[in-house]
Amino acid sequence: MVQHTKNERAIPDALRHFDYLPDSASVRLPVVAALVGCSTATVWRMVKRGTLPTPRQRGLRITAWSVGELRKALAVVSPAVSA
Repeated sequence: MVQHTKNERAIPDALRHFDYLPDSASVRLPVVAALVGCSTATVWRMVKRGTLPTPRQRGLRITAWSVGELRKALAVVSPAVSA
């Protein structure tokens, strides 16, 4: 059994493995906020401004971003983030 520290468990798998996700995958708000390095409120402001792509409604209370669209937006916003 692999022992994980508390911080390792707190990092979502989608964030930990973002570079390996296919462009067709989807990620939720906490992952987007961590990728950009800001609060969730700032993520929504960036969506409203057009800096980040608009998420898709996946269910009644589920909103997610396309990984491929995020990669394109992050390459423009901050090349160091996607590298």
